Amino acid sequence: MAAVMPQHDRTPASDGQPYYRPVAGECELFEVAFRHRLPLLLKGPTGCGKTRFVAHMAARLGRPLYTVACHDDLTAADLSGRYLLQGGETRWVDGPLTRAVREGGICYLDEVVEARRDVTVVIHPLTDDRRVLPLERTGELLHAPPEFMLVVSYNPGYQHVLKNLKPSTRQRFVSMEFDFPPPEAEAEIVAAETGLSGERCAALVNLAARLRALKGRDLDEGVSTRLLVYCATLVQAGMRIDEAARYTLVEPLSDDPDVRAALGELVEMTFG
Repeated sequence: MAAVMPQHDRTPASDGQPYYRPVAGECELFEVAFRHRLPLLLKGPTGCGKTRFVAHMAARLGRPLYTVACHDDLTAADLSGRYLLQGGETRWVDGPLTRAVREGGICYLDEVVEARRDVTVVIHPLTDDRRVLPLERTGELLHAPPEFMLVVSYNPGYQHVLKNLKPSTRQRFVSMEFDFPPPEAEAEIVAAETGLSGERCAALVNLAARLRALKGRDLDEGVSTRLLVYCATLVQAGMRIDEAARYTLVEPLSDDPDVRAALGELVEMTFG
């Protein structure tokens, strides 16, 4: 039975630039790393804009983007490719990393620490001055063109002893730390994404700040900018803001009834 290739997104540059609001010179750093053929590591909490940032920059630079959501079962073969049975014949099929190298695109490995250890083995030769991808099964040695770029990301808050990046891997990348945008910028982002008024978006961002303050105590993770956009979308569609907050800023954060009740009280105090 043929193996299933990993799901990934290929975002062509012709689609235009996805909306992204720069915060602290991250676009300039990305462009410099791209021009000088340097791999890039993004660190930051879930839903703070890492994936949108990479999509924006790929379109801005006019390069095809291959995004791979890493997981426990992701192997090096899933990235590089494998032989598959197609139409009664066995044919080699490139994986997303190989396609990015061949096309001179950007390969983005999201949450790379979730992948199996052999994934780092296959990306190491692409992160130094060799910039090569060996395909042992086909006997090819692909030299990455100048336009190829490798970008990886992970959430340091979820790291533990069995899932982290070895120092020998981290030190192969230019590293950039992401966090949630400053309140005014985050309100601007939510308003731009949803069309909700700036005043109401500012109120949602204020609530998010209070909920994020609970991280490490009652919550494992704070409210993401993505969830704020979801909430504002529901409000813009006509839902009451307290109801929208319950569905997007309370229920997704915890399964514990007591924690959800406490979060609900915070929402009521904010919007009641």
